Amino acid sequence: MNIKTLLGSTALVLAANAAAAEGSLSLYHWFEYIPQELIEKFEAEYDVDVTMDTYDSNEALLASLKAGTLGSYDLAVPGDYMVEIMAGEGLLDAIAEGELANKGNIQPEWLDVSFDPGRMYSIPYQWGSTSFSVNRDVYAGDINSTSILFDPPPELAGKINMLDSQGEVMAMASLHLGIPQCSTDRDQLQALDALLQGASANWASFGSDIAKDVLVSGDAAAGMIYNGFSAKARAEGANIEYAYPDEGYVVWMDNVVLLKDAPNRANALLFMDFLLEPENIAAVTNYAQYAAGVTGVAEFLDPELAVMPENNPREGAGPGAFIAVCDQATQEVYDQIWTRLRS
Repeated sequence: MNIKTLLGSTALVLAANAAAAEGSLSLYHWFEYIPQELIEKFEAEYDVDVTMDTYDSNEALLASLKAGTLGSYDLAVPGDYMVEIMAGEGLLDAIAEGELANKGNIQPEWLDVSFDPGRMYSIPYQWGSTSFSVNRDVYAGDINSTSILFDPPPELAGKINMLDSQGEVMAMASLHLGIPQCSTDRDQLQALDALLQGASANWASFGSDIAKDVLVSGDAAAGMIYNGFSAKARAEGANIEYAYPDEGYVVWMDNVVLLKDAPNRANALLFMDFLLEPENIAAVTNYAQYAAGVTGVAEFLDPELAVMPENNPREGAGPGAFIAVCDQATQEVYDQIWTRLRS
């Protein structure tokens, strides 16, 4: 297998060289989100060399492509709202009807989605939730409220890791306050800003790629986390519980998109079709412990996935909410709040 995690400036050079080779494919992907064996299977079946660079948030993906890496990669894996943003900014290549032989395998509920009507630019990869987990050795009280993050009990204050993800943090904060995402109300925006700035005093760190590890090591006693990552942390020995709070939680779907100016477009479409085969995408689900958006995967899934507490919201939990895409003027206000929070 020829899969590399490319870092720094060397990444762009290596990715460009690999892309120019015969039978190549260059992925831009989340960290720890695809089993190596599946990459090897694709390489062996189609005689294609795969290289991969990684990012740790949707915003980092967007910033990298806009900064000049577009044209170095064939495929990326943005979340739902980021697909809409990337399409609007002209960063994606449309997939013509008939270019994906397995498009019919997409589950009907994920076929005509608001963030990519008719799946013009994307296919489903995995979907799940973002909430938070708490170390039960540290705190034994009620965790069914987003107050755990924004007004934590003394046992957790100063011991919380937050995802370094603007969309998810601000969506959770909006749920906590009971205000709409993309609000333009001055009082609501001031309340959102005040909540985040005040709560940050109780946060030990920001990190998406470390979200699992800090809970396993005990460096954090609570933290925002994806449900599959939380399940992995629990499997690695962390005595944690994943919360589905009263105020609600974030629901997301990650998607494979064809990037504009993809240097290996034919191989990119081949890989997308490969991922639409139930056995192949089920391998991702078994590894990442989320859920696929493809029909026929059930027979290939590990049975324990269906009963994992991280995959089953408790009765009485608040609603799941997708991250909203704001208009440009509103987004600029949210960007200012986030920049102030992270400065």
